[in-house]
Amino acid sequence: MPEHIHVSVAWPYANGDLHAGHLAGAYLPADIFARYHRLKGNHVLMVSGSDAHGTPITVEADKLGVSPRVVFEHYHRRFLETQQQIGISYDLFTHTDTENHHRVAQDIFLKLLNDGYLYRETQRLLYSEAEQRFLPDRYVEGTCPICGYDQARGDQCDNCGSLLDALDLINPRSKTDGSTPVVRETEHYFFDLAAFADRLHAYLAQEKGHWRDNVLKVSQNKVDDLHGRPITRDIEWGIRIPLEGWEDKRMYVWFEAVMGYLTASIEWAHSIGEPDAWKRWWYNPDAKVYNFIGKDNIEFHTIIWPAELMGIDGLYAGPDNGSIALPYDVPANEFMNIEGKQFSKSRNWAVWVPDILERYDPDAVRYYIAMTFPESRDSDWSWEGFVTRNNTELLAAWGNLVNRVLKFTVKHFDGVVPDPGDLREMDREILAQVEGGFARIGALLDAVRLREALTETMALAREVNGYLDRAPWFKVIKDDRAEAAKTIYTALRCIDHLKTLFAPFLPFTSQRVHEYLGYDGTLFGEQAIQSFTESERTHEALTYDGTRAIGRWEPGALAAGQKLREPEALFRKLEPEIVEEERARLGQPRQIEQPGQVS
Repeated sequence: MPEHIHVSVAWPYANGDLHAGHLAGAYLPADIFARYHRLKGNHVLMVSGSDAHGTPITVEADKLGVSPRVVFEHYHRRFLETQQQIGISYDLFTHTDTENHHRVAQDIFLKLLNDGYLYRETQRLLYSEAEQRFLPDRYVEGTCPICGYDQARGDQCDNCGSLLDALDLINPRSKTDGSTPVVRETEHYFFDLAAFADRLHAYLAQEKGHWRDNVLKVSQNKVDDLHGRPITRDIEWGIRIPLEGWEDKRMYVWFEAVMGYLTASIEWAHSIGEPDAWKRWWYNPDAKVYNFIGKDNIEFHTIIWPAELMGIDGLYAGPDNGSIALPYDVPANEFMNIEGKQFSKSRNWAVWVPDILERYDPDAVRYYIAMTFPESRDSDWSWEGFVTRNNTELLAAWGNLVNRVLKFTVKHFDGVVPDPGDLREMDREILAQVEGGFARIGALLDAVRLREALTETMALAREVNGYLDRAPWFKVIKDDRAEAAKTIYTALRCIDHLKTLFAPFLPFTSQRVHEYLGYDGTLFGEQAIQSFTESERTHEALTYDGTRAIGRWEPGALAAGQKLREPEALFRKLEPEIVEEERARLGQPRQIEQPGQVS
Protein backbone atom coordinates (compact mmCIF):
# COMPACT_ATOMS: atom_id res chain seq x y z
CA MET A 1 0.00 0.00 0.00
CA PRO A 2 1.58 3.35 -1.01
CA GLU A 3 2.40 5.70 1.86
CA HIS A 4 1.78 9.44 2.04
CA ILE A 5 5.16 11.11 2.61
CA HIS A 6 5.35 14.85 3.24
CA VAL A 7 8.81 16.37 2.79
CA SER A 8 8.97 19.78 4.48
CA VAL A 9 12.20 21.62 3.67
CA ALA A 10 13.73 24.58 5.51
CA TRP A 11 12.93 28.00 4.01
CA PRO A 12 16.07 29.98 3.07
CA TYR A 13 16.26 33.69 3.77
CA ALA A 14 16.10 35.44 0.40
CA ASN A 15 19.02 37.77 1.13
CA GLY A 16 21.84 35.98 -0.70
CA ASP A 17 22.66 33.04 -2.95
CA LEU A 18 22.52 29.41 -1.88
CA HIS A 19 25.80 27.86 -0.80
CA ALA A 20 27.05 24.31 -0.27
CA GLY A 21 26.01 24.41 3.38
CA HIS A 22 22.38 24.94 2.35
CA LEU A 23 22.55 21.89 0.08
CA ALA A 24 24.26 19.74 2.71
CA GLY A 25 22.02 20.85 5.55
CA ALA A 26 18.55 20.41 4.09
CA TYR A 27 17.88 20.71 0.36
CA LEU A 28 19.86 17.83 -1.12
CA PRO A 29 18.94 15.34 1.66
CA ALA A 30 15.27 16.22 1.15
CA ASP A 31 15.51 15.79 -2.61
CA ILE A 32 17.24 12.41 -2.38
CA PHE A 33 14.65 11.22 0.13
CA ALA A 34 11.73 12.49 -1.98
CA ARG A 35 13.09 10.97 -5.21
CA TYR A 36 13.54 7.60 -3.50
CA HIS A 37 9.97 7.57 -2.21
CA ARG A 38 8.64 8.55 -5.62
CA LEU A 39 10.50 5.57 -7.10
CA LYS A 40 8.88 3.39 -4.42
CA GLY A 41 5.48 4.54 -5.67
CA ASN A 42 4.62 6.52 -2.54
CA HIS A 43 2.56 9.71 -2.60
CA VAL A 44 5.14 12.42 -2.03
CA LEU A 45 4.49 16.11 -1.44
CA MET A 46 7.72 18.12 -1.13
CA VAL A 47 7.36 21.84 -0.42
CA SER A 48 9.41 24.83 0.62
CA GLY A 49 10.00 28.39 -0.44
CA SER A 50 11.91 31.60 0.07
CA ASP A 51 11.57 33.29 3.45
CA ALA A 52 10.68 36.80 2.31
CA HIS A 53 10.18 38.49 5.69
CA GLY A 54 13.23 37.74 7.77
CA THR A 55 15.22 40.72 9.01
CA PRO A 56 18.27 39.48 7.03
CA ILE A 57 16.32 40.71 3.99
CA THR A 58 15.71 44.17 5.46
CA VAL A 59 19.33 44.38 6.61
CA GLU A 60 20.48 43.67 3.06
CA ALA A 61 17.92 46.10 1.64
CA ASP A 62 19.12 48.89 3.94
CA LYS A 63 22.72 48.22 2.94
CA LEU A 64 21.89 48.44 -0.78
CA GLY A 65 19.42 51.31 -0.49
CA VAL A 66 16.52 49.36 -2.02
CA SER A 67 13.22 47.98 -0.75
CA PRO A 68 12.98 44.57 0.94
CA ARG A 69 10.76 43.42 -1.92
CA VAL A 70 13.49 44.13 -4.46
CA VAL A 71 15.95 42.03 -2.44
CA PHE A 72 13.70 39.05 -1.81
CA GLU A 73 12.33 38.89 -5.37
CA HIS A 74 15.87 39.04 -6.78
CA TYR A 75 17.14 36.16 -4.68
CA HIS A 76 13.91 34.20 -4.93
CA ARG A 77 14.38 34.11 -8.69
CA ARG A 78 18.01 33.01 -8.24
CA PHE A 79 16.85 30.28 -5.82
CA LEU A 80 14.43 28.99 -8.44
CA GLU A 81 17.07 28.86 -11.16
CA THR A 82 19.81 27.39 -8.96
CA GLN A 83 17.64 24.62 -7.52
CA GLN A 84 16.33 23.72 -10.95
CA GLN A 85 19.92 23.41 -12.20
CA ILE A 86 21.00 21.22 -9.28
CA GLY A 87 17.80 19.15 -9.54
CA ILE A 88 15.94 19.84 -6.27
CA SER A 89 12.52 18.48 -7.20
CA TYR A 90 9.96 20.38 -5.13
CA ASP A 91 6.32 19.83 -5.86
CA LEU A 92 6.18 23.52 -5.01
CA PHE A 93 8.89 26.01 -4.05
CA THR A 94 7.03 29.27 -3.38
CA HIS A 95 7.65 32.15 -0.94
CA THR A 96 6.13 33.66 2.20
CA ASP A 97 4.86 36.86 0.61
CA THR A 98 1.99 35.24 -1.27
CA GLU A 99 -1.62 36.14 -0.53
CA ASN A 100 -2.18 32.53 0.46
CA HIS A 101 0.60 32.56 3.05
CA HIS A 102 -0.56 35.89 4.50
CA ARG A 103 -4.16 34.69 4.75
CA VAL A 104 -3.38 31.32 6.37
CA ALA A 105 -0.86 32.88 8.78
CA GLN A 106 -3.48 35.39 9.90
CA ASP A 107 -6.05 32.58 10.29
CA ILE A 108 -3.58 30.74 12.51
CA PHE A 109 -2.89 33.88 14.56
CA LEU A 110 -6.60 34.43 15.20
CA LYS A 111 -7.22 30.75 16.02
CA LEU A 112 -4.43 30.78 18.62
CA LEU A 113 -5.65 34.12 19.99
CA ASN A 114 -9.30 33.06 20.29
CA ASP A 115 -8.33 29.79 22.00
CA GLY A 116 -6.25 31.59 24.63
CA TYR A 117 -2.76 30.64 23.47
CA LEU A 118 -1.64 34.23 22.82
CA TYR A 119 -1.31 36.93 25.45
CA ARG A 120 -0.19 40.57 25.52
CA GLU A 121 2.81 41.71 27.47
CA THR A 122 4.92 44.85 27.72
CA GLN A 123 8.40 44.10 26.49
CA ARG A 124 11.70 45.89 27.03
CA LEU A 125 13.54 46.15 23.70
CA LEU A 126 16.55 47.95 22.32
CA TYR A 127 15.73 51.26 20.67
CA SER A 128 17.93 53.35 18.39
CA GLU A 129 17.61 57.02 19.26
CA ALA A 130 19.57 57.90 16.12
CA GLU A 131 17.18 56.02 13.84
CA GLN A 132 14.12 56.55 16.06
CA ARG A 133 12.96 52.95 15.88
CA PHE A 134 13.07 49.71 17.79
CA LEU A 135 15.86 47.51 16.53
CA PRO A 136 14.84 44.05 15.30
CA ASP A 137 17.10 41.32 16.65
CA ARG A 138 19.12 41.04 13.44
CA TYR A 139 19.92 44.76 13.68
CA VAL A 140 21.76 44.21 16.95
CA GLU A 141 25.19 42.69 17.49
CA GLY A 142 27.21 42.16 20.63
CA THR A 143 29.09 39.64 22.74
CA CYS A 144 27.41 36.31 23.41
CA PRO A 145 26.82 35.87 27.16
CA ILE A 146 27.29 32.11 26.83
CA CYS A 147 30.46 31.64 24.77
CA GLY A 148 31.92 35.15 24.56
CA TYR A 149 31.76 35.43 20.76
CA ASP A 150 31.89 39.17 20.03
CA GLN A 151 29.78 39.12 16.84
CA ALA A 152 26.68 37.35 18.14
CA ARG A 153 23.35 38.43 16.68
CA GLY A 154 20.40 39.62 18.71
CA ASP A 155 18.51 36.37 18.07
CA GLN A 156 21.22 33.72 17.94
CA CYS A 157 24.94 33.16 18.33
CA ASP A 158 26.49 31.75 15.18
CA ASN A 159 29.44 30.47 17.19
CA CYS A 160 27.73 28.30 19.82
CA GLY A 161 24.24 28.11 18.28
CA SER A 162 22.45 29.40 21.37
CA LEU A 163 19.14 31.23 20.90
CA LEU A 164 19.44 34.66 22.46
CA ASP A 165 17.47 37.72 23.51
CA ALA A 166 19.05 40.94 22.26
CA LEU A 167 18.93 42.31 25.82
CA ASP A 168 21.23 39.49 26.94
CA LEU A 169 24.04 40.62 24.64
CA ILE A 170 27.06 42.18 26.30
CA ASN A 171 27.92 45.60 24.87
CA PRO A 172 25.12 45.62 22.26
CA ARG A 173 25.48 47.89 19.24
CA SER A 174 23.36 48.80 16.23
CA LYS A 175 24.35 46.88 13.15
CA THR A 176 23.35 49.90 11.05
CA ASP A 177 25.55 52.63 12.52
CA GLY A 178 27.40 51.05 15.46
CA SER A 179 25.65 53.28 18.00
CA THR A 180 24.69 52.02 21.44
CA PRO A 181 20.92 51.48 21.71
CA VAL A 182 18.80 52.23 24.78
CA VAL A 183 16.08 50.13 26.39
CA ARG A 184 12.44 51.14 25.87
CA GLU A 185 9.08 49.49 26.45
CA THR A 186 6.65 48.31 23.77
CA GLU A 187 3.65 45.95 23.82
CA HIS A 188 3.58 42.66 21.91
CA TYR A 189 1.72 39.39 21.64
CA PHE A 190 3.39 36.30 23.07
CA PHE A 191 2.88 32.62 22.24
CA ASP A 192 2.21 30.65 25.43
CA LEU A 193 4.51 27.69 24.81
CA ALA A 194 4.25 26.55 28.43
CA ALA A 195 0.59 25.72 27.81
CA PHE A 196 1.74 22.91 25.52
CA ALA A 197 4.38 21.45 27.84
CA ASP A 198 2.46 18.29 28.74
CA ARG A 199 1.45 17.59 25.15
CA LEU A 200 4.99 18.23 23.91
CA HIS A 201 6.40 15.88 26.56
CA ALA A 202 3.96 13.21 25.41
CA TYR A 203 4.82 13.84 21.75
CA LEU A 204 8.58 13.56 22.36
CA ALA A 205 8.09 10.53 24.59
CA GLN A 206 6.42 8.56 21.80
CA GLU A 207 8.52 5.92 20.07
CA LYS A 208 11.29 7.98 18.53
CA GLY A 209 13.84 5.28 17.72
CA HIS A 210 14.02 6.63 14.17
CA TRP A 211 15.06 10.11 15.39
CA ARG A 212 18.70 11.12 15.45
CA ASP A 213 20.14 11.26 18.96
CA ASN A 214 21.17 14.90 18.78
CA VAL A 215 17.70 15.99 17.66
CA LEU A 216 15.89 14.08 20.39
CA LYS A 217 18.25 15.15 23.17
CA VAL A 218 18.13 18.84 22.24
CA SER A 219 14.34 18.73 22.07
CA GLN A 220 13.82 16.91 25.34
CA ASN A 221 16.14 19.31 27.13
CA LYS A 222 14.39 22.38 25.74
CA VAL A 223 10.85 21.25 26.53
CA ASP A 224 11.62 21.31 30.26
CA ASP A 225 12.12 25.07 30.20
CA LEU A 226 9.33 26.53 28.08
CA HIS A 227 8.16 30.12 28.37
CA GLY A 228 6.26 32.58 26.24
CA ARG A 229 7.92 33.96 23.14
CA PRO A 230 6.99 37.23 21.40
CA ILE A 231 5.33 36.67 18.04
CA THR A 232 4.93 40.30 16.97
CA ARG A 233 7.58 42.96 16.42
CA ASP A 234 7.98 46.63 15.63
CA ILE A 235 8.83 46.57 11.94
CA GLU A 236 7.19 47.62 8.68
CA TRP A 237 8.03 44.59 6.51
CA GLY A 238 6.12 41.37 7.06
CA ILE A 239 2.64 39.95 7.68
CA ARG A 240 0.18 42.36 9.23
CA ILE A 241 -1.46 41.62 12.56
CA PRO A 242 -5.22 41.19 11.81
CA LEU A 243 -6.32 43.38 14.73
CA GLU A 244 -7.37 47.00 14.99
CA GLY A 245 -4.72 49.16 16.60
CA TRP A 246 -1.85 46.87 15.61
CA GLU A 247 -1.27 48.28 12.13
CA ASP A 248 2.34 49.32 12.86
CA LYS A 249 3.46 45.82 13.93
CA ARG A 250 4.14 42.61 12.02
CA MET A 251 4.37 38.89 12.78
CA TYR A 252 7.73 37.65 13.95
CA VAL A 253 9.36 35.63 11.19
CA TRP A 254 10.11 32.63 13.42
CA PHE A 255 6.39 32.36 14.12
CA GLU A 256 5.08 32.58 10.55
CA ALA A 257 7.87 31.06 8.40
CA VAL A 258 7.40 27.52 9.76
CA MET A 259 3.74 27.80 8.79
CA GLY A 260 5.02 27.71 5.22
CA TYR A 261 5.01 23.92 5.22
CA LEU A 262 1.25 24.07 5.64
CA THR A 263 0.59 27.16 3.54
CA ALA A 264 2.68 25.83 0.64
CA SER A 265 0.75 22.56 0.78
CA ILE A 266 -2.50 24.49 0.55
CA GLU A 267 -1.14 26.59 -2.33
CA TRP A 268 -0.03 23.44 -4.16
CA ALA A 269 -3.50 21.91 -3.79
CA HIS A 270 -5.12 25.00 -5.30
CA SER A 271 -2.55 25.03 -8.12
CA ILE A 272 -3.58 21.53 -9.24
CA GLY A 273 -7.29 22.35 -9.03
CA GLU A 274 -7.96 20.16 -5.95
CA PRO A 275 -8.26 22.61 -3.02
CA ASP A 276 -8.53 19.88 -0.36
CA ALA A 277 -5.75 17.63 -1.72
CA TRP A 278 -3.31 18.85 0.95
CA LYS A 279 -5.39 17.14 3.63
CA ARG A 280 -4.24 13.75 2.31
CA TRP A 281 -1.02 14.45 4.21
CA TRP A 282 -2.01 16.86 6.97
CA TYR A 283 -5.16 15.07 8.17
CA ASN A 284 -4.12 11.50 7.45
CA PRO A 285 -3.15 9.48 10.56
CA ASP A 286 -0.98 7.19 8.43
CA ALA A 287 0.94 9.99 6.69
CA LYS A 288 4.54 10.70 7.64
CA VAL A 289 5.77 14.29 7.76
CA TYR A 290 9.54 14.80 7.57
CA ASN A 291 11.15 18.18 8.35
CA PHE A 292 14.56 18.55 6.67
CA ILE A 293 16.52 21.31 8.41
CA GLY A 294 19.93 22.28 9.76
CA LYS A 295 20.82 21.76 13.40
CA ASP A 296 20.35 25.45 14.24
CA ASN A 297 16.61 25.07 13.61
CA ILE A 298 15.89 21.95 15.67
CA GLU A 299 13.95 23.70 18.44
CA PHE A 300 11.67 25.47 15.96
CA HIS A 301 10.64 22.16 14.36
CA THR A 302 10.42 19.81 17.33
CA ILE A 303 8.86 22.19 19.86
CA ILE A 304 7.58 25.47 18.44
CA TRP A 305 6.04 24.22 15.17
CA PRO A 306 4.40 21.18 16.85
CA ALA A 307 3.00 23.54 19.50
CA GLU A 308 1.53 25.78 16.79
CA LEU A 309 -0.01 22.74 15.12
CA MET A 310 -1.45 21.53 18.41
CA GLY A 311 -2.94 24.97 18.95
CA ILE A 312 -4.70 25.12 15.58
CA ASP A 313 -5.87 21.50 15.39
CA GLY A 314 -9.27 21.52 13.74
CA LEU A 315 -8.84 24.92 12.05
CA TYR A 316 -9.23 23.49 8.55
CA ALA A 317 -10.51 20.02 9.42
CA GLY A 318 -13.69 18.69 7.88
CA PRO A 319 -16.22 16.59 9.81
CA ASP A 320 -14.41 13.36 8.93
CA ASN A 321 -10.87 14.61 9.59
CA GLY A 322 -8.80 13.64 12.59
CA SER A 323 -5.97 15.59 14.19
CA ILE A 324 -3.48 17.56 12.15
CA ALA A 325 -0.19 15.78 11.50
CA LEU A 326 2.85 16.51 13.66
CA PRO A 327 6.39 15.92 12.34
CA TYR A 328 7.11 12.19 12.14
CA ASP A 329 10.85 12.81 11.88
CA VAL A 330 13.17 15.82 11.93
CA PRO A 331 16.41 14.53 10.35
CA ALA A 332 18.46 17.65 11.09
CA ASN A 333 21.98 17.73 9.69
CA GLU A 334 24.98 19.35 11.33
CA PHE A 335 27.01 22.05 9.53
CA MET A 336 29.33 21.78 6.54
CA ASN A 337 32.47 23.87 6.93
CA ILE A 338 34.64 25.05 4.04
CA GLU A 339 38.29 24.01 3.93
CA GLY A 340 38.36 23.66 7.71
CA LYS A 341 36.71 27.03 8.45
CA GLN A 342 33.14 28.03 9.26
CA PHE A 343 31.03 29.52 6.50
CA SER A 344 31.09 33.33 6.47
CA LYS A 345 29.05 35.42 4.07
CA SER A 346 30.74 38.65 5.15
CA ARG A 347 34.19 37.22 4.40
CA ASN A 348 32.88 35.35 1.32
CA TRP A 349 34.20 32.13 2.80
CA ALA A 350 31.71 29.93 0.99
CA VAL A 351 31.14 27.63 -1.95
CA TRP A 352 28.31 29.38 -3.76
CA VAL A 353 26.07 27.00 -5.69
CA PRO A 354 25.41 29.27 -8.72
CA ASP A 355 29.18 29.70 -9.13
CA ILE A 356 30.17 26.03 -8.97
CA LEU A 357 27.38 25.05 -11.36
CA GLU A 358 29.05 27.26 -13.95
CA ARG A 359 32.18 25.10 -13.69
CA TYR A 360 31.06 21.61 -12.65
CA ASP A 361 28.31 19.16 -13.52
CA PRO A 362 25.35 19.03 -11.12
CA ASP A 363 25.67 15.31 -10.38
CA ALA A 364 29.35 15.71 -9.50
CA VAL A 365 28.37 18.37 -6.96
CA ARG A 366 25.45 16.29 -5.66
CA TYR A 367 27.68 13.23 -5.27
CA TYR A 368 30.41 14.95 -3.32
CA ILE A 369 28.00 16.70 -0.96
CA ALA A 370 26.00 13.51 -0.37
CA MET A 371 29.21 11.59 0.38
CA THR A 372 30.09 14.35 2.86
CA PHE A 373 26.69 14.84 4.50
CA PRO A 374 27.08 16.09 8.10
CA GLU A 375 24.46 13.63 9.36
CA SER A 376 26.00 12.99 12.79
CA ARG A 377 28.73 15.63 13.09
CA ASP A 378 30.04 18.66 11.21
CA SER A 379 31.73 17.87 7.92
CA ASP A 380 34.06 19.78 5.63
CA TRP A 381 33.99 20.77 1.98
CA SER A 382 37.50 20.13 0.70
CA TRP A 383 38.35 20.97 -2.90
CA GLU A 384 40.96 18.22 -2.87
CA GLY A 385 38.27 15.82 -1.66
CA PHE A 386 35.90 17.00 -4.39
CA VAL A 387 38.47 16.29 -7.11
CA THR A 388 39.49 12.95 -5.60
CA ARG A 389 35.96 11.61 -5.21
CA ASN A 390 35.01 12.76 -8.70
CA ASN A 391 38.00 11.07 -10.31
CA THR A 392 38.39 7.89 -8.26
CA GLU A 393 34.74 7.12 -7.54
CA LEU A 394 32.30 8.78 -9.93
CA LEU A 395 34.55 8.59 -12.97
CA ALA A 396 36.71 5.52 -12.34
CA ALA A 397 34.26 3.22 -10.56
CA TRP A 398 30.86 4.14 -12.02
CA GLY A 399 31.33 6.24 -15.16
CA ASN A 400 34.02 4.04 -16.66
CA LEU A 401 32.01 0.91 -15.86
CA VAL A 402 29.08 2.23 -17.88
CA ASN A 403 31.22 3.58 -20.69
CA ARG A 404 33.43 0.56 -21.33
CA VAL A 405 30.65 -2.03 -21.13
CA LEU A 406 28.28 -0.13 -23.41
CA LYS A 407 30.98 0.76 -25.92
CA PHE A 408 32.15 -2.86 -25.99
CA THR A 409 28.57 -3.94 -26.67
CA VAL A 410 28.18 -1.41 -29.48
CA LYS A 411 31.44 -2.52 -31.07
CA HIS A 412 31.22 -6.29 -30.72
CA PHE A 413 27.48 -7.01 -30.49
CA ASP A 414 26.12 -4.33 -32.82
CA GLY A 415 24.73 -2.38 -29.87
CA VAL A 416 22.28 -5.15 -28.92
CA VAL A 417 22.08 -6.84 -25.52
CA PRO A 418 23.46 -10.34 -26.26
CA ASP A 419 21.65 -13.60 -25.48
CA PRO A 420 23.67 -15.19 -22.65
CA GLY A 421 22.27 -18.70 -22.78
CA ASP A 422 22.71 -20.40 -19.41
CA LEU A 423 24.38 -18.11 -16.89
CA ARG A 424 27.41 -19.22 -14.91
CA GLU A 425 27.54 -19.30 -11.12
CA MET A 426 29.65 -16.13 -11.01
CA ASP A 427 27.05 -14.34 -13.17
CA ARG A 428 24.17 -15.34 -10.92
CA GLU A 429 26.12 -14.34 -7.83
CA ILE A 430 26.88 -10.78 -8.95
CA LEU A 431 23.32 -10.28 -10.20
CA ALA A 432 21.92 -11.45 -6.87
CA GLN A 433 24.31 -9.19 -5.00
CA VAL A 434 23.32 -6.09 -6.95
CA GLU A 435 19.60 -6.92 -6.93
CA GLY A 436 19.83 -7.37 -3.17
CA GLY A 437 20.91 -3.75 -2.97
CA PHE A 438 17.35 -2.58 -3.48
CA ALA A 439 16.34 -3.94 -0.08
CA ARG A 440 19.55 -3.02 1.76
CA ILE A 441 19.95 0.47 0.32
CA GLY A 442 16.21 1.09 0.48
CA ALA A 443 16.26 0.38 4.21
CA LEU A 444 19.04 2.93 4.68
CA LEU A 445 17.13 5.52 2.67
CA ASP A 446 13.96 4.85 4.65
CA ALA A 447 15.99 5.55 7.80
CA VAL A 448 17.38 8.77 6.25
CA ARG A 449 20.91 7.34 6.43
CA LEU A 450 21.65 8.82 3.04
CA ARG A 451 25.43 8.97 3.08
CA GLU A 452 25.61 5.31 4.05
CA ALA A 453 23.13 4.43 1.30
CA LEU A 454 25.26 6.15 -1.34
CA THR A 455 28.43 4.51 0.02
CA GLU A 456 26.74 1.11 -0.28
CA THR A 457 25.64 1.88 -3.85
CA MET A 458 29.16 2.86 -4.92
CA ALA A 459 30.49 -0.30 -3.25
CA LEU A 460 28.17 -2.34 -5.49
CA ALA A 461 29.54 -0.56 -8.56
CA ARG A 462 33.04 -1.57 -7.44
CA GLU A 463 31.85 -5.16 -7.04
CA VAL A 464 30.67 -5.18 -10.64
CA ASN A 465 34.08 -3.86 -11.70
CA GLY A 466 35.65 -6.71 -9.74
CA TYR A 467 33.37 -9.19 -11.50
CA LEU A 468 34.57 -7.88 -14.87
CA ASP A 469 38.20 -8.24 -13.76
CA ARG A 470 37.54 -11.91 -13.00
CA ALA A 471 35.79 -12.48 -16.33
CA PRO A 472 38.35 -11.82 -19.12
CA TRP A 473 35.76 -10.54 -21.55
CA PHE A 474 38.12 -8.51 -23.76
CA LYS A 475 40.27 -11.58 -24.44
CA VAL A 476 37.37 -14.02 -24.64
CA ILE A 477 35.52 -12.17 -27.39
CA LYS A 478 37.93 -13.46 -30.05
CA ASP A 479 38.06 -17.08 -28.87
CA ASP A 480 34.69 -17.72 -27.22
CA ARG A 481 32.01 -15.24 -28.18
CA ALA A 482 29.37 -17.11 -26.16
CA GLU A 483 31.37 -16.70 -22.94
CA ALA A 484 31.88 -13.02 -23.64
CA ALA A 485 28.12 -12.66 -24.22
CA LYS A 486 27.39 -14.03 -20.74
CA THR A 487 29.72 -11.48 -19.18
CA ILE A 488 28.41 -8.54 -21.17
CA TYR A 489 24.78 -9.49 -20.58
CA THR A 490 25.40 -9.80 -16.84
CA ALA A 491 27.30 -6.50 -16.67
CA LEU A 492 24.55 -4.68 -18.58
CA ARG A 493 21.92 -6.08 -16.24
CA CYS A 494 23.96 -4.88 -13.24
CA ILE A 495 24.34 -1.42 -14.79
CA ASP A 496 20.59 -1.30 -15.32
CA HIS A 497 20.05 -2.03 -11.60
CA LEU A 498 22.75 0.41 -10.46
CA LYS A 499 21.23 3.14 -12.61
CA THR A 500 18.13 3.06 -10.40
CA LEU A 501 20.06 2.69 -7.15
CA PHE A 502 22.06 5.80 -8.03
CA ALA A 503 19.03 7.69 -9.38
CA PRO A 504 17.95 9.54 -6.18
CA PHE A 505 21.51 10.83 -5.80
CA LEU A 506 22.48 11.29 -9.47
CA PRO A 507 19.24 12.02 -11.36
CA PHE A 508 20.81 13.64 -14.42
CA THR A 509 23.36 10.96 -15.28
CA SER A 510 21.02 8.14 -14.24
CA GLN A 511 18.56 9.40 -16.84
CA ARG A 512 21.34 9.36 -19.44
CA VAL A 513 22.28 5.76 -18.55
CA HIS A 514 18.59 4.87 -18.78
CA GLU A 515 18.54 6.21 -22.34
CA TYR A 516 21.88 4.62 -23.30
CA LEU A 517 20.41 1.26 -22.30
CA GLY A 518 17.72 1.75 -24.92
CA TYR A 519 14.82 2.83 -22.74
CA ASP A 520 12.43 5.67 -23.53
CA GLY A 521 10.72 8.00 -21.05
CA THR A 522 11.95 9.69 -17.88
CA LEU A 523 12.85 8.10 -14.57
CA PHE A 524 11.55 11.18 -12.81
CA GLY A 525 9.12 13.91 -13.75
CA GLU A 526 9.81 17.38 -15.03
CA GLN A 527 10.69 20.57 -13.14
CA ALA A 528 9.53 23.96 -14.31
CA ILE A 529 9.51 27.57 -13.12
CA GLN A 530 5.86 28.55 -13.36
CA SER A 531 3.85 31.71 -12.77
CA PHE A 532 0.91 31.75 -10.37
CA THR A 533 -1.57 34.61 -10.53
CA GLU A 534 -3.15 35.93 -7.35
CA SER A 535 -5.55 38.83 -7.14
CA GLU A 536 -2.82 41.39 -6.46
CA ARG A 537 0.17 40.13 -8.42
CA THR A 538 1.84 37.17 -10.09
CA HIS A 539 4.60 35.18 -8.42
CA GLU A 540 6.94 32.51 -9.73
CA ALA A 541 7.48 29.09 -8.21
CA LEU A 542 9.45 25.94 -8.95
CA THR A 543 7.16 22.95 -9.51
CA TYR A 544 7.55 19.24 -10.18
CA ASP A 545 5.28 17.12 -12.35
CA GLY A 546 5.77 13.39 -11.98
CA THR A 547 2.93 12.28 -14.26
CA ARG A 548 5.38 11.20 -16.98
CA ALA A 549 7.83 9.44 -14.64
CA ILE A 550 8.37 5.72 -15.22
CA GLY A 551 11.09 4.94 -12.68
CA ARG A 552 10.50 2.28 -10.04
CA TRP A 553 12.59 1.15 -7.05
CA GLU A 554 13.04 -2.36 -8.39
CA PRO A 555 15.54 -4.33 -10.50
CA GLY A 556 15.67 -3.35 -14.15
CA ALA A 557 13.95 -5.25 -16.95
CA LEU A 558 16.79 -5.19 -19.50
CA ALA A 559 16.38 -8.20 -21.81
CA ALA A 560 18.45 -9.88 -24.50
CA GLY A 561 17.82 -8.29 -27.89
CA GLN A 562 17.28 -4.75 -26.58
CA LYS A 563 18.94 -2.13 -28.78
CA LEU A 564 21.30 0.23 -27.00
CA ARG A 565 22.17 3.83 -27.85
CA GLU A 566 25.68 5.13 -28.45
CA PRO A 567 27.02 6.21 -25.03
CA GLU A 568 29.01 9.27 -24.12
CA ALA A 569 31.19 9.80 -21.05
CA LEU A 570 29.08 10.42 -17.95
CA PHE A 571 31.66 12.37 -15.98
CA ARG A 572 34.65 14.62 -16.68
CA LYS A 573 38.08 14.09 -15.19
CA LEU A 574 39.05 17.03 -13.00
CA GLU A 575 42.67 18.15 -13.11
CA PRO A 576 44.49 18.60 -9.78
CA GLU A 577 45.24 22.24 -10.63
CA ILE A 578 41.66 23.23 -9.91
CA VAL A 579 42.20 22.65 -6.18
CA GLU A 580 44.43 25.69 -5.78
CA GLU A 581 42.36 27.67 -8.27
CA GLU A 582 39.23 27.12 -6.20
CA ARG A 583 40.96 27.75 -2.90
CA ALA A 584 42.20 31.06 -4.28
CA ARG A 585 38.58 32.08 -4.95
CA LEU A 586 37.64 31.69 -1.29
CA GLY A 587 37.47 35.02 0.47
CA GLN A 588 37.55 37.00 -2.78
CA PRO A 589 34.73 39.38 -3.81
CA ARG A 590 32.12 37.93 -6.16
CA GLN A 591 31.20 39.69 -9.36
CA ILE A 592 27.44 39.13 -9.55
CA GLU A 593 24.38 41.20 -10.25
CA GLN A 594 23.05 42.78 -7.07
CA PRO A 595 19.39 43.46 -6.23
CA GLY A 596 18.26 46.65 -7.88
CA GLN A 597 20.91 46.57 -10.60
CA VAL A 598 19.81 46.55 -14.22
CA SER A 599 21.26 43.56 -16.03
